[in-house]
Amino acid sequence: MNLSALKFFHGLRADHKNKQFAVIGLGRFGRAVCSTLHGQGYDVLGVDSDMERVDQALSDRIVAHSRQLDSTQPAALKEAGILEQDTVIVAIGNYVQESIITTLNVKEGGVRHVIAKASSEIHEKLLKKVGADHVVFPEHDAGYNLARSLTKPGILERFELDPENSIVEVIVPEEFDNRTIAEIKLRARYGLNMLAFSQDGKFVINPDPITILRKGSAIVVIGANKDIDRLPI
Repeated sequence: MNLSALKFFHGLRADHKNKQFAVIGLGRFGRAVCSTLHGQGYDVLGVDSDMERVDQALSDRIVAHSRQLDSTQPAALKEAGILEQDTVIVAIGNYVQESIITTLNVKEGGVRHVIAKASSEIHEKLLKKVGADHVVFPEHDAGYNLARSLTKPGILERFELDPENSIVEVIVPEEFDNRTIAEIKLRARYGLNMLAFSQDGKFVINPDPITILRKGSAIVVIGANKDIDRLPI
């Protein structure tokens, strides 16, 4: 997640009161979104052009309501109540034309928050052109994260502030084992700042410089990606 995504979700949280969601497209991605939202107690309306998927979503109890319709038809979206939802997730990834038309219809229909799934970089650009407020690219993100994990296995989590800077959770490397935070000179040697470290399964924020680090535990640091890449992990 980058800074622009953070701003979008911050605005989403500030605007939401009823928190009603509609998910258009009940494939694997759409079902995962429905299941998670419904499991957390939110009102979820699932939509798909395939009646079998619609019935399955209801049978599996991953939605509160489910409708079969052609989302490229604005009248069908209006009749189903899609345009009255707080947030609509267009989870159609493989059918680019249908995805783009649906996103355009939903946004022009007055939905404040529209999130759309992209299957390629071109698809992503087109979705943004027709008004998607936020675009997710699961395959790209999964590949990116896998490559990061393979080249830097010591990094457990990464939050990108922008293309050049990140907050990362990393496993304490052997070089830092049994040394205090002051002794490793994180800022002087690497240009990084430590935000927290793990202790007994919990994170301690703004740790004391005399804190001794142990191999296998974790620390959270912030800084430039080029400096993070220099860590001995």
